[in-house]
Amino acid sequence: MADFVVLLRAINVGKRQLPMAELRELCSELGYERPETYIASGNLLIDADESAKAVATALEKAIAARFGFAVDLIVRAASDWTTYRDANPFADDPAALPKLVHLALSRDALRPDAVEALRQRAADGERIEEACGALWIDFGASGVARSKLTPGFIDKAAGSPVTARNWNTVLRLQEMIEARW
Repeated sequence: MADFVVLLRAINVGKRQLPMAELRELCSELGYERPETYIASGNLLIDADESAKAVATALEKAIAARFGFAVDLIVRAASDWTTYRDANPFADDPAALPKLVHLALSRDALRPDAVEALRQRAADGERIEEACGALWIDFGASGVARSKLTPGFIDKAAGSPVTARNWNTVLRLQEMIEARW
């Protein structure tokens, strides 16, 4: 049995409502053990006897069937989460605000030119780095809402769907993972 972090993209906005209690129930029905969620933005921890890709495929199909809409999932081994956390290039920067520094994970490997494409579109004060196959974006004082680094543009630059979590959520998921071990 392996622990996985499952990040659901773009849920609980508009008509794409997916209650976390129902997601945990669905996971149990699929045979995943110890489903645990954090806030209603699609952060899920599970134990499964299959690969990350198999989890993503099965859960995407089950969500579409149960809730009536498709959801992109990014699935990573929970054991990799410490690597992502430790790779944050902005972690020791006192000017970086935790809610504005995001770990952005893509479904597939990042395109080699992803960081450069994002930097070309970034506004003053926005910083982008790659570490351990993930993007780190510091949206700066202007914030996420005003950024030209839209989800669609980030997907295009990365080469596949991407979902991001702010630094506070990254740290909380790490705490949850450690409590499971």
